Formats: sequence, structure tokens, C-alpha cells
Amino acid sequence: MSTFSDAAWARNAGLYETIRNMPFNTELAAGTLSEERFKHYITQDAHYLVGFGKGLAIAAAKAPDPERMVQLANSAQGAIVVERALHGTFFADYGIAPEVFEATPLSPACHHYVSFITATAWSEPYEVLLAALLPCFWIYAEVGNDILARAASPNPYSAWIETYAGEDFQDAVKEMIATTDAAVAEAAPAVQAKAHDAFDRAVQLEWMFWDSAYRLETWPVRSGE
Repeated sequence: MSTFSDAAWARNAGLYETIRNMPFNTELAAGTLSEERFKHYITQDAHYLVGFGKGLAIAAAKAPDPERMVQLANSAQGAIVVERALHGTFFADYGIAPEVFEATPLSPACHHYVSFITATAWSEPYEVLLAALLPCFWIYAEVGNDILARAASPNPYSAWIETYAGEDFQDAVKEMIATTDAAVAEAAPAVQAKAHDAFDRAVQLEWMFWDSAYRLETWPVRSGE
């Protein structure tokens, strides 16, 4: 019997291929991605992880049993502590001072993604929230593995590549897929449909996030200007 994740991935397989082959990831694998683009990416990703961690924490609060509460709370901790430690290393390497990070606003794509996660966390059922959170885990795991297999050596972005292709992250992704499948399988058909919509939107936002970094996206207009 097909699971939610089987169907959700099949619905988005074409978009995943687009993500895998987009200029940001192709150049990151080759080690030719410009420092300016990578700095834009890690700055926005650090902002995003705060919102993503909050979404996971709310999912933990909504979880129906202690085991899922622990899993999701640990994932929230990982988003804030473990992955941002990687950003901290890159911030030091690329001279991004804490005050510069704090003064950098969320890009339109980052703001959209964080707002989507936040709105889903507060207003949608547990099953839909898991579906909205899953692509960030799963897409990064798949992209990490793909880039690792074709990465140039040496590569200035090897720490990033090894993090998302690493066994610990891959195990966490498998656990999140299983948790989402189990939750959505027991949901009403209307909730299952909303879960698919949430997954689809999150995959689109994954593409938008990398594309915005490659384009060095900023707000086209700002207040006070």
C-alpha cells in the first residue's frame, strides 16, 4: 500500500530534479559557487532555522504521544543548536559579524517560507504541520547525497555537504518520514489532502529559497526609502 511519503514524493519528483540541477546546487557541488551567494544563503538559512525550529517545537506540543514529543523536540533542538553551530563556523570563516547578521532582514523568499511554517504550525492540524516540515528534512538529505556523489575535491563547501549527507542527518530524515506517514495514514481524507497541499507548497518554497540566494534577492522596495 502506498504511503503518504511515496505519493508526496511522486507528486514532486519533477520539481526535485529541478532543485537538484538548479545553478546554486550545481555550482556548490563544483566548488565554484561565489562566496557572495553562499554568504547570502547561510545568512538567510540561519534566519530560517529559527522559524523552522519553532515549527518543530509546536509540532512536539501537538504530538499525540511522548515518543513523538521527544523526537520532534530533539529535532527542534537540532535545528537551533546543531545546524546553527555550522552556520557559526561559516559566519566566522566569511567574516559575518553577529551584528551584521542581526541587521540583515529576511529576504522575501525566507520571509515567505518562515511565514508559511509559522501559519501552518498555529492554524493547521498536527498531520498537516508534519507534512509542511518534512520537505526541509527530505530535500536537504537528497540534495546532500547527490552533491556528495558529484562534488569536486577539494571543495570550499565540504562542511555543508558533509552535514546533510551525514549518517546522523539521514537517520533523522528517515524517522521524520516514518512519523509523518504514520500520522497522515490515520487522518481523515480532507486532512490528508491538506497534508499533500502543505508538502507541495514546502517543496516549492525550497526551490524559491535556493533560487533567491543565487539571485542575491533583497526586497525591491523598503519603508522609509
